[in-house]
Amino acid sequence: MTAALLGLVLVLAALTAHTAVNAGRWLRRPLDGPVQVDEAVAVLLPLRDEAERVTPCLRSLLTQRGVPGLRIVVLDDGSTDGTADVVRAVAGDDPRVTLLTGVAPPPGWLGKPHACHQLATRTDPAATVLAFVDADVVLTPYAVAAAVTELRAAGATLLSPYPRIVVRTAADRLVQPLLQWLWLTFLPLRAMERSPRPSLAAAGGQFLLVDRAGYAAAGGHAAVADKVLEDIELARAVKRSGGRIALADGSRLASCRMYENWPQLRDGYTKSLWASFGQPSAAATVVALLLLLYTAPPLAAGAALAAGTPTVAALAAAGYLLGVTGRVVSARATGGRAWPDALAHPVSVVVLGWLTLRSYHLRKRRRLSWRGRPVS
Repeated sequence: MTAALLGLVLVLAALTAHTAVNAGRWLRRPLDGPVQVDEAVAVLLPLRDEAERVTPCLRSLLTQRGVPGLRIVVLDDGSTDGTADVVRAVAGDDPRVTLLTGVAPPPGWLGKPHACHQLATRTDPAATVLAFVDADVVLTPYAVAAAVTELRAAGATLLSPYPRIVVRTAADRLVQPLLQWLWLTFLPLRAMERSPRPSLAAAGGQFLLVDRAGYAAAGGHAAVADKVLEDIELARAVKRSGGRIALADGSRLASCRMYENWPQLRDGYTKSLWASFGQPSAAATVVALLLLLYTAPPLAAGAALAAGTPTVAALAAAGYLLGVTGRVVSARATGGRAWPDALAHPVSVVVLGWLTLRSYHLRKRRRLSWRGRPVS
C-alpha cells in the first residue's frame, strides 16, 4: 500500500512540475499594449441567438486599435431572438462592419463550422489574417493587433490565444478551470508547436487567428464540416497541410463568460466531451486515471487517519496537495481564480467524469443537440 501510494505521489509530482514548466517557460504571453500591424485583418463573428450577450463583444471589436485595415464581418446564423437588430443598433453606420445572413447547414455540416465557413468565404480576399471570435468574448483595445503580432512572431499558421474564463457560480469554479489545467498539465506545449503530428494539437475557438493562405491550404472549415470540436480539428488540419500551430495565454487580451448557468454549462460540455476522448474505452481509461490521481488521495488520507496509519495519511495528503498546487499554477498562469477553488480539485475531477459519462450516454441515444441543432 505504501509503495503504491509513493509511486502515485511521484507521478503527481512529475505532472505538477510539467504544469509549472509549461506555464513558466513555454506558454506564449502576448501583451496588451500599443502595437501596430500593417496587414488587413478580418474579424469574423458567427452569431446564433446571441441578442442578450453580443453587445459587449461587438463594442470591444469596434474599439480595436493598431489595425488600420480591420474589417468586422458578422453572420446571423438563423437567429430567432432579434440578434441581427442588436448588431445593427450597436454598429450603426460603421463602414468597417458587414452583416451577413447565413443559410442553414447542408447535410454533412454542423452549425458552427458552416457559419465559420460562410464568414471566411464571404470576406474580402484582401484580408491576410482571419480572426474568429465568439459572441461571449470581450477583447481589450489592442487584442487583435497583439494577437496578429504574436501569430507572425511565432511563425505559425494558426494561433489560439486562450481568453481568461470568467467564473461566477460554484459550477463555473468547479468545471471551467479544468480547460486550461488539462492542457498545461498533460500537453507538452513546446513539442506541440514543433511536432508535425496532428494528434498533438490544441486550440480554442473562442478567439482564434489563422493566416488566410494557410487556412485555405488546410481546407478551411470545409475540412472540419462535421466536427463538434471544430477548433481542435482545424488545428489538426493545419498540421496535416504542413502548417504550424501555437497556443498562448490570452488572458490579458480577452475575457469570456462561456455559460450563464449550470444547465448551459452541463449541456455545453455534454455535447462535446465524447469527441474529446474518442472511443468509450479511451474515455473510461482517462477518467479512471484522473480519479485515481486526483480524487483517490484525499479519500485515502481520510481512511488512513481513521485507521491510525499516519505515514500513509501523510503520503496521501502530499498527493492531494500536489494536485491542488497544479491547479494553482494553472490558474495563476491563465488569469484564473486560484483560491479557494483549487482546494476542490478532487470534486472537479468527479464532475468532469460525470459529464463525460453523460456525454457518451446521450450520444448513444442520439439526444445530443446545441442551439436547437443535433450535433451527432
